Formats: sequence, structure tokens, C-alpha cells
Amino acid sequence: MPDTHVERPALSEAALEVEALIKRSRAAQAQIENYTQEQVNDLIRAMVWSAARPDRAEKIAKFTLEETQLGNYEGKYMKIFKKPRAVLMDIIDDKSVGILEEDKVRNIIKIAKPVGVIGALVPSTSAEATPVIKSIFAVKGRNSIILSPHPRSKLTNKMITDYMREALVAYGAPADLVIGIETPSIEKTNELMKQCDRVLATGGTPMVKAAYSSGTPALGVGVGNAVVTVDDTADLKDAAQKIRISKTFDFAASCSADNSVVLLDKIYDEMLANLQAEGGYLVSPEEKKKLQAALWEDGHLNTAIVAQPPEKIASMAGIKLPTGKVFFIVPETGWGPEYPFSGEKLTVIMALYRAKNIDEAIELTNKIQAYQGQGHSCGIYSNSEANILKLASATKTSRVMVNQPQALSNSGNLWNGMRQSFSLGCGSWGGNSTNNNINWRDLINETWISRPLAKTKELLSDEVLFGSAIQRVK
Repeated sequence: MPDTHVERPALSEAALEVEALIKRSRAAQAQIENYTQEQVNDLIRAMVWSAARPDRAEKIAKFTLEETQLGNYEGKYMKIFKKPRAVLMDIIDDKSVGILEEDKVRNIIKIAKPVGVIGALVPSTSAEATPVIKSIFAVKGRNSIILSPHPRSKLTNKMITDYMREALVAYGAPADLVIGIETPSIEKTNELMKQCDRVLATGGTPMVKAAYSSGTPALGVGVGNAVVTVDDTADLKDAAQKIRISKTFDFAASCSADNSVVLLDKIYDEMLANLQAEGGYLVSPEEKKKLQAALWEDGHLNTAIVAQPPEKIASMAGIKLPTGKVFFIVPETGWGPEYPFSGEKLTVIMALYRAKNIDEAIELTNKIQAYQGQGHSCGIYSNSEANILKLASATKTSRVMVNQPQALSNSGNLWNGMRQSFSLGCGSWGGNSTNNNINWRDLINETWISRPLAKTKELLSDEVLFGSAIQRVK
């Protein structure tokens, strides 16, 4: 009888390490497979409190800033103290166990089922809150999660995961519901994406592409490059203040920060003056060249300048920044590779455009985002419902923030109804499978129970169903 045994290919050290983590994670997930809604909600409350309570939030914010050297303390503290609380409040009353929905009309019932092991990427730009938010989304769906941090934030990730693991044990749940890769590498991250049950990828474009090609169902996000329009009906002082808040929050570490602002002709000079009054520094043509040289190296964003203080950026570019100036305003006219300021900058640098009317503003938005950021988001400061709807209808975008600071609103905030999340789907425009603000509902399976209708439907007559097509299609 022929030998049909096929030897398993030898696994690398990284693959073996991840395989062991997956085994532990699966064992932990099996233990909460049949948890009640109350038990699940107790766990996620404990997980958030363990990291976001005031003393821990201060410690995490300081430690994250020290380790990553990205952003500022105020932004880090706000993200770890406030955002997990807001996410928890947003999802705590959601039903994620048992029957989710009953559709009486179609006679269908939907039942929630866990996916299993979630493999999650954690970017260094939001290393303080992302581990908590992704972990509670996973556990809300009765999953386990393995977090793969950027090497630049590996110690922050360990600190936060250790806190959450302690909280889980305090409620009698297995600590291994949350596991962090302590010595991250590209190889380990790739192995995690291959071996887990669903990938939740937030990070740079190469990692998101790797997630989609891992062979595992993946939820990825697209590039941010928010374009914000201010029209002639807007409250200009309010708009300027909110643009400054958005542009400077955590030194623009967020991909939702205003990268380009389009001002309509009628209010251009007045609005520019308001932006300058809010701390915007209008650069000269010569200073623009210096900034460009500092910001990009061989066509690639210089990582040394990402999410850095304006004073450091000015020093690197050889610019003397006046006291009180907190972000740069760079006049721009074009878009695409020849106009790099039209792209995502992840710094307190904002491109400024001028448009004759709302139609030209929409055209500019689409051209800028066709270069980078299509599908992610745009915003408008306006009191004209016609302009708001026109911009939303004519742009290829998943989110339009109206009269709100873009960076603090896209991912949900207490002043709007957006789902709270740090993972923003960009639809087919951004190469993603969803437009959602990704949350726990994206991390479960659903079983549909279908029963016969009380009355069987009858096909409509051809005359009603096809209408004029019967006469017109020969």
C-alpha cells in the first residue's frame, strides 16, 4: 500500500511562536464561548477601567509619549482617558449574545456567533487607546484577540495588555483572551494574519495590503487625507477654531486631521485671517520649499517629522516660527505627486486652496483625494443644506463631518452619532470591504433562521414588474 503521509513543512521560529500564541488564544476563547450578555459586558467594563482609570491613563499617556516620541501628552491622555469610555458607552447596551434581530416581515431571526481569534495590528500613532478599543470589540463578540504592535510602541502595548489581562482574571475569565506579541516583527505579524480567524488591520498601507493578501478574512482601512471646505455661509470664527483643534490634536497623529482646507473666494481673506489668529503660520514660497525638503525624502514621508511639535518641524526645515504659532498654512494650487502637500502629511501642516464656488470646491476635493485618501473622509463648514448635500453627494467619501473638528469627529464623539472606533473603513474607493466605523459587529458571525412566511408571496404580473421595458426592449 503506498505511503500517503505528507510531512508538514518545517515552520520558522516566528511561525512556531505565533502558533503557540494562537493555541493559547483559542483555549481562552472556548471558555467564554457560552458567556451570557451580562458576563461579556462585565469583562469589557473591567478591561476599559483597568487602563482608562485616571491614574493609569496618566501613566500610559506619559509612557506612550516617552516610548514613541509621537504626538503630545494632552492628546495621548485624551485618547486613553476619554475614547475608551466613549466606545464602551457606545456599545455597552448593544446585544451581542444570542438573538440580535427579529425581522417580522421576512420572518428571519439573526443569532450572534463568535469568530474565534482576532489578529489585530496596533499602529504606533495611536498606541495608547487602540489596544483597549480593539480588545473590547473582540470580547464583546465573545472572541479572543492577539495584538501585534508596531515595534516603536511594543512596551506601551505590553503595559496595556497586562492591565487588561489582570482585569479579566479578576472576573474569573482567562487572561489569554488578550495576548500581546512582546517582541514584534514583520514576520510575526504576517504569521498572525495567516493563522488567526479574522484580521483587524489598522496601520500603514503595506500592512493593510499584507492583511488582505494573508488568506484570512480581513478588515482593513484606507489612507486618510481629509479635505475640509469652508463656504460663505459658515461661522468663520467657529470654523477656524475647530480646524485648529483638529489640525493640532496630538500633533496631527490622526489620519483624520485636516490635510487640506478649501476656502471659497467670498470668505478667503477673512477666513485666512481667522486661521492665522488661531495660531496658523502662513509660509512664504521660500519657506514652502524648505518645508517640502524636510517633509519628504525621495518622495516618501520623512518619519522623523511625523506627529512632531511645530517648533521641531520649523527647526528641521530651517524656518523661524513666530511665538504662538501652532500649525503651518501652505498655499497650494495643484494635486498629485508633483504637489506633495496635497497628500497626507501626519503633521501640523495644512495645505490651503482657493475655490470660486462650492462646485469648484467639490472638484478640488475629488482631485486631491484621487491622489490620496479617496473613500476616507471630508468635511464642510456651512449653514447651507444645499451645499452640504451637494458636497456629500458628489464626493467619493465614506464620511462627511459638518461643522465639526474632523480629527475628533470621524471616529465618533459625544457631539455626534458616529459609531465610536479607531478603525475607519473606506469602501471600494479606498480598497476596503466596508465603509463602516468598524466595531464589534464586524467581528462576529451571524446565523439566520428562516421560517416560511404566513402567506407565500406571489410574483407580480409582467405588466407591473417590467413596465415600459416590455415595449421598449425588442
